[in-house]
Amino acid sequence: MTVTTIEEIHKYPDQTVTLRGWLYNKRESGKLVFLILRDGTGFIQCVAFKKDLPEEVWDAAKSVTQESSLMITGSVRKEERAPYCGYEMGVQNIEIVSKVEGEYPISLKEHGADFLLEHRHLWLRTPSQMAVMRIRAEVMAASRDFFNERGFVNVDAPIITANACEGTTNLFQIDYFEDQAYLSQTGQLYMEAAALALGKVYCLGPAFRAEKSKTRKHLTEFWMIEPEVAFLTFEENLAMQEEYVSYVIQRVLKTRAAELNLLERDTSKLADITAPFPKISYDDAVKLLQEKGSEIQWGDDLGAPDETLLGEHFQKPVFVHRFPSAIKAFYMKPDPDRPEVALGADLIAPDGYGELIGGGQRIDDYDLLVQRIQEHDLPMEAFGWYLDLRKYGSVPHGGFGLGIERFVAWISGVEHVRETSPFPRTIYRIQP
Repeated sequence: MTVTTIEEIHKYPDQTVTLRGWLYNKRESGKLVFLILRDGTGFIQCVAFKKDLPEEVWDAAKSVTQESSLMITGSVRKEERAPYCGYEMGVQNIEIVSKVEGEYPISLKEHGADFLLEHRHLWLRTPSQMAVMRIRAEVMAASRDFFNERGFVNVDAPIITANACEGTTNLFQIDYFEDQAYLSQTGQLYMEAAALALGKVYCLGPAFRAEKSKTRKHLTEFWMIEPEVAFLTFEENLAMQEEYVSYVIQRVLKTRAAELNLLERDTSKLADITAPFPKISYDDAVKLLQEKGSEIQWGDDLGAPDETLLGEHFQKPVFVHRFPSAIKAFYMKPDPDRPEVALGADLIAPDGYGELIGGGQRIDDYDLLVQRIQEHDLPMEAFGWYLDLRKYGSVPHGGFGLGIERFVAWISGVEHVRETSPFPRTIYRIQP
């Protein structure tokens, strides 16, 4: 007997096959039982007709419960009206592998967010969450492909570090034998070292921020892709970012159309996301926001409402560049023509998803970097190796960091980034 998957069922019209999976739903109509099977690759309706089945098979169809694991053998038939995949199966045999006794925790009705997060290990089994996870996997695969195809080398950054990169107030501190260490906020500093060895590099891994944020755009643990390139100019950096974002979105539109359709995402908006993206200076952004009623003043960072206003105005990802140096990270290079602003940019996503990318030029002058470390009251001894990069063959270089979960949330159209992490970590949740 041929064993296959729902994803491959189209290869076996009018043939008898066996599917292995779990019962997602069941409904009965007299002498018919409709079993909705899921197997990780998709969903299919399996029709059990009493008159065609031995008594024990019919009894199995009647008694099997939600999320019981089972193997169903039957004939495949193309049926355009069939839900889920355009095919259905006429049941011939059912083998129950493990029957769920009692009520399954996540019944097929509405549940609150807290309840679903408490049962995240089971919530993942629902069609919408499976679709988001497939889109996430495609975003990560496309990200690797984009940089691999362009000659970048994947270099893994450490997760345990002695360095604070994005400020010392949002670090997760851990005991490291006789020393104190931190969970990494970013792999950027290590990518700078790798770029001066290998030219073009990137890392894709977890980052940790102890931010007590309750917004729909923040997690305490998330994944970032962070490329870094030696001899990269500011303009080339922005071009790389918009090319990358466009590439990933168009790839997901092509390969995950079914998942986007299931999530009811308006893909016409995504289809328009192609390079180049609009660009606006921080100075002009402040003026525009003030005209739209924002209370932002020059020197303030962009708040979530400001980012939303900019997204609504441009209806595409927009670069806001040359922020005040005082509100940017210690390593951000000042504009030589105007040192009070930095050669950095944030890419703001539309639809209220906020900052998608932060990036820019890094300080490549030794003395200036020492000065900035001191100004930020960071421990100089922890940055000795980082300063070495400016002593031995320093060159202009730059890169960026993109948070995978927020990117996936925007592409998928889901409301909260917690839906784009398999097991999200927030200030209130470290389980399951």
